[in-house]
Amino acid sequence: MKYFLLLSILLLAGVNQIVADGAPDDSSPETIDLDLGSFKEASRTDAETLKREEEAIKLDGLNVAQLKEIREKAEKFTFQTEVNRMMKLIINSLYRNKEIFLRELISNASDAIDKIRLLALTNRKELESNPELHIRIKADKENKVLHILDSGIGMTHQDLINNLGTIAKSGTADFLAKMQDPSKSDGQDLNDMIGQFGVGFYSAFLVADRVVVTTKHNDDKQYIWESDANSFSITEDPRGDTLKRGSIISLYLKDEAQDFLEEDTVRELIRKYSQFINFPIMMWSSKTVDEEVPVEEEAPKEEKTEDDVDEADEDAKVEEDTEDDKPKTKKVSKTIWDWMLINDSKPIWTRKPSEVTEEEYNAFYKSLTKDSSEPLTQTHFIAEGEVTFKSLLYIPKVQPSESFNRYGTKSDNIKLYVRRVFITDEFNDMMPNYLSFIRGVVDSDDLPLNVSRENLQQHKLIKVIKKKLVRKVLDMIKKIDKAAYEKFWKEFSTNIKLGVMEDPSNRSRLAKLLRFQTSHDKSVTSLAEYVERMKSKQEHIYYIAGANRAEVEKSPFVERLLSKGYEVLYLVEAVDEYCISALPEFDGKKFQNVAKEGFKLNESEKSKEKFETLKSTFEPLVKWLNDVALKDQISKAQISERLSNSPCALVAGVFGWTGNMERLAMSNAHQKADDPQRSYYLNQKKTLEINPRHPLMRELLRRVEADEADETAKDMAVMMFRTATLRSGYMLQETSTFADSIEKMMRQTLGVAQDEQIEFDEEDDDDADDVKSASSEASTNAEEDDEEQQHDEL
Repeated sequence: MKYFLLLSILLLAGVNQIVADGAPDDSSPETIDLDLGSFKEASRTDAETLKREEEAIKLDGLNVAQLKEIREKAEKFTFQTEVNRMMKLIINSLYRNKEIFLRELISNASDAIDKIRLLALTNRKELESNPELHIRIKADKENKVLHILDSGIGMTHQDLINNLGTIAKSGTADFLAKMQDPSKSDGQDLNDMIGQFGVGFYSAFLVADRVVVTTKHNDDKQYIWESDANSFSITEDPRGDTLKRGSIISLYLKDEAQDFLEEDTVRELIRKYSQFINFPIMMWSSKTVDEEVPVEEEAPKEEKTEDDVDEADEDAKVEEDTEDDKPKTKKVSKTIWDWMLINDSKPIWTRKPSEVTEEEYNAFYKSLTKDSSEPLTQTHFIAEGEVTFKSLLYIPKVQPSESFNRYGTKSDNIKLYVRRVFITDEFNDMMPNYLSFIRGVVDSDDLPLNVSRENLQQHKLIKVIKKKLVRKVLDMIKKIDKAAYEKFWKEFSTNIKLGVMEDPSNRSRLAKLLRFQTSHDKSVTSLAEYVERMKSKQEHIYYIAGANRAEVEKSPFVERLLSKGYEVLYLVEAVDEYCISALPEFDGKKFQNVAKEGFKLNESEKSKEKFETLKSTFEPLVKWLNDVALKDQISKAQISERLSNSPCALVAGVFGWTGNMERLAMSNAHQKADDPQRSYYLNQKKTLEINPRHPLMRELLRRVEADEADETAKDMAVMMFRTATLRSGYMLQETSTFADSIEKMMRQTLGVAQDEQIEFDEEDDDDADDVKSASSEASTNAEEDDEEQQHDEL
């Protein structure tokens, strides 16, 4: 008994797979070839065949008898435990987007066609079995099946076991290794295939419960591979050689994946991911056409006898007979089904730039971006070195108005392709934020992708690609002609200025692209042009920032510079002052903000001696302003070199905020209610510079020398400080006090007594009495309420 049990256990342990090796049935039933393009549904037979076949015909062209034969003869395999776990990982975790399955299967089909094409280079007979090289896709809504057909190399029985039965086994990798063997290769570049990891096929189970692969290789019979993601079976196709060569992948879709049976959905996915595949992708689609069909004519009327016809009317009769002879037709709308080409756009970036016309560039831009207008300019190049890639980049004519609301977020303007297959457009690593307006494609054969081919891995090559792309874009902008550059600058000036702040490695290149308004003329100028016009002994590039040109032109800080013929840059855009602050110098010339401390003019020795004399003369006034009149309101007072017409001005420290910067900081809606840094800069005391040439300052000096306690002099000093605050672009802290001072001055000017009261109307007096009575009643009621509350408490 023990031996019997032991023998039974050994027999059970030794049976791992069941192989059906029954003899083939000689009396095979009539078969129907899978001709997807011969009728509307492309997967069912016509009415005559339905009558001829008494049993049901299944979707894949097999009748009941053939299906039974397949079940009986199929070699059944079970995925190993580790492989089964890997399958679940691929289906549930590896791909985050279900629509990826179509991209992967089309890519595999493209690889299969590439393989047979490469084999045909050395053996022309390989293509004789099926000369056409194409991919066809057909959705069958009735049976919930999606077919993907290719005329590629196909698979042998062993290929089905090795490639589809083993996870992460890439047939493409093996094929390339075999073809690129130096002993067998003819020197051609075979790196034009897409499959890398061997897991793309299994993305089909993202949307399908069951997958059936029918395949025919030139060196083997036609086989059917079937799997439900847990196990798979392989059997010889009882229909024989119906494909000639190639494969059909039939996906039996899950209930939640029925959207992928819609024509529009499949068409959009093909255009999104596989638009630039080398081979034509045809889809079984319907379209409505107008046709001329004959109209059924009524029974002919009795013809007249010859005696009834006059000879004079014979010509007219001939014309009528001629018109009656023409067949009468009418237009009717008719829906027809046919294979339609989907990937009609060509990847022009793979061609040499010299071979592409301007019209082709513009047409490709419109198809890529869906923009109705033509691009401003483009650059087309092939980069080689550590990483090789092709790229075609465009600058649009207009920037969307909401661009800066989404600044720094992921943009979809640069599309990444690997061997013409779309991978992603959701990344920030290829192009910096300030160049997010650039549109185009990047295509490489060796980009570091993750296994799902959905994302780029963090890799040093990404930095190399980004560096080359930025350099090419800046070169493209630099080559724009002057007329077109004015249009570019109106749209994208802020982007270039942000680039100066954000991209230190390209700061010098970006500085050459900057344009600013200037005192030289009404048009914008470059920094290089400014430097060319500088005076011989001028050491600094002078600039001033403000809200608009009219404001900065009348600023007290530029008075003396303009009077002496110096050119000043006008920074009138919000980002300008930040941009120049990030730029230490240009062409060896440092920048000087004329509204800050440190400003000096290179004047003659005689002028310097005269300035020193004025300093000593006005020293009493400067000391009085520092110690008495404006002790708590300024950091210091000093004689000015920059003022010409204004009596005084308020100057920021070297590291302080100018009036323009304060205005921008206060207008920022996205800030903390109590920001210590902002409060520090806003509360910084400024330097008061006085103009020793102005008559008000000379009169103030005379009064101070006569009496330092002169109240009028103190009031005038405070008033000049407040007006200098406003004139210098700053905001007053105490506006009501300033308004009272102005009112006092107006009373003095108009001769109105300071103590003269305001006259009130009788109605105003009555209203005032009502307000007083209402307030007294409210106080009385409050007292009564308090007494009642105390009473209740007792």
